[in-house]
Amino acid sequence: MFKVYVLLSERTGKKYVGQTMHIEKRLLAHNNGDSRYTKGRGPWQLIYDESYSTRSEAIKRERYLKTGKGREFIDSLTK
Repeated sequence: MFKVYVLLSERTGKKYVGQTMHIEKRLLAHNNGDSRYTKGRGPWQLIYDESYSTRSEAIKRERYLKTGKGREFIDSLTK
């Protein structure tokens, strides 16, 4: 199972969208500073995730969530 996830920085309020097979491990990596974009911007909190059976489906959804309409959807989650 592949997960598309949205993280929220507790410090800056910024959001991060990604995809992975191991959500717990990935969240730990983000909070440990092992990811270039999220390094130094944490702590990160998981605010949303979706499951997909293939990586290509997950990547499509991740790309959508990074568009204007996708960001609107993500913003609606945090209000």
